[in-house]
Amino acid sequence: MRKRNIMIIGGGTQTKSLAESLLLKNNNVTVICNDDSLCNRLAEINGLDVIAGDGRQTSVLEDADINRFDIAITMYEHDADNLVVCELAKKVFGVGKTISLVSDVKRKPLFDAMGVDSVICAIDMVSATLEQQTVSDQLNRIVPTADGRVRISEIVVTDNSSIVGRTLAEIDLPSQTIIGCIIRGEDIIIPFGATVILAGDNLLLITSAEKEQAAIKVITGK
Repeated sequence: MRKRNIMIIGGGTQTKSLAESLLLKNNNVTVICNDDSLCNRLAEINGLDVIAGDGRQTSVLEDADINRFDIAITMYEHDADNLVVCELAKKVFGVGKTISLVSDVKRKPLFDAMGVDSVICAIDMVSATLEQQTVSDQLNRIVPTADGRVRISEIVVTDNSSIVGRTLAEIDLPSQTIIGCIIRGEDIIIPFGATVILAGDNLLLITSAEKEQAAIKVITGK
């Protein structure tokens, strides 16, 4: 069996043990990590290639020649980071297989629908949900992609939002903005024009950096 080229992107305490395990199975392994302390520890592993950088940036992935890898494994703390990097690896750079951690099991169907080959629900991760009071609370996670030109935000729709009860077609979102997914309780919804927005919906907003604040204002009113 030929050696597989495997790239691990992101990560924390589990990255070192995973890299060592993959090396023992005679794989070529590279890790991209933006934690200097972790990079130093990883660099001590014989046979492991370590790249210091932010794997969420296309320029870093390109410089690492990710297109020559057979498998990309994403190990960021936040699900949105993992999903974005898997999409970049497979659809932009042509990596054959993507594997991702997911901290919220309810999001696994979304990862499956977006073409991630293997989705692993990470136990030992605690996700606390706080009542949304301010715009900063409503933004669970903002992820920069395409070198900062594209933004992916997860926004919780509150009871007093002006878009509650309106269809997607009725919402006057800025140009270069789409609502790509709605997480509603246990359900993952890929919306279309007639989809009605409800209080408590988690919206996956995809927008240009220039239109981000305007789009957030439409949804939150702030």
